[in-house]
Amino acid sequence: MKVVECNELTKEHGQRKALSNLSVTIEENKITGLIGRNGSGKTTLLKILAGFWAESSGQVNVFSNRPFNSLFVSANTVFVDDQMNFPTALTLKEILEQASKFYEKWDMDLALRLFDYFSFDSKQIHNNLSKGNRSTFNMIIGLASRCALTIFDEPTTGMDAAVRKDFYRALLKDYLAHPRSIIISSHYLDELEVVLEDVLLIEEGSNLLHMPIEELKEYAIGLSGSSDQIDGWISDIDVVHTNTVGLDSKYAAVKNDFTGEALEQIKRSGVQVSSVSPGDLCVYLTQTTTGGIDDVFDRS
Repeated sequence: MKVVECNELTKEHGQRKALSNLSVTIEENKITGLIGRNGSGKTTLLKILAGFWAESSGQVNVFSNRPFNSLFVSANTVFVDDQMNFPTALTLKEILEQASKFYEKWDMDLALRLFDYFSFDSKQIHNNLSKGNRSTFNMIIGLASRCALTIFDEPTTGMDAAVRKDFYRALLKDYLAHPRSIIISSHYLDELEVVLEDVLLIEEGSNLLHMPIEELKEYAIGLSGSSDQIDGWISDIDVVHTNTVGLDSKYAAVKNDFTGEALEQIKRSGVQVSSVSPGDLCVYLTQTTTGGIDDVFDRS
């Protein structure tokens, strides 16, 4: 079943297009990473999917419904970010109690176990929490709601490394026990890749790449050697990124269209072949220049 369907989706903020003719489909019961640089349109897309904002043009369906102001979408979707607001008159424990009345599949036992694990005080007020603790509490809401579509927009803002690891571990364990469609946005992929099944990379509001994480891991390879060697090998292939190393060495990330025999030939020439991590690849693909920051100095 298709949980999300976007066809030439466009969203304009004044004179700027936050989304531009974006077309994408997300199947049910998958964890999808929405990756992109700041300002790429990630939050805009997620708020449209959650029904907070209306599209400017194009089509968007969530559970086969236009999400804007849809009670059905709202009842089956939870949107978690660091801007979540709760009534200041309610304590954290009271917020959990109220959430249990709103979300049909709410798991209070899970919520309370996570609440105790992260050492929250039942009398604390959400607005008085530190940034990291607010994100952690919001994460509890997102997991315990068990919504058919669970959206996390930069969920680890302010969390320390240990809590981030706990979050990803809790997310994966609960997803395996209770599969649903989860979208997590971030501009950091390296931490996320252990829980992801699909990656949707957007740039300037458009779909740049959408594929399973395992395919993304094989999308490109790195070539390292002397500048002359690398230039000879990359003259007529799809280059994703290059940078100089020292005085006469170069690194190039190139699309992995090589046969096994071709790779062996490259290695025999003295060029070192390495993998390219999904995180590095997404950075390279969204750079405006092939060489990145090196271009600033190479042209000076």
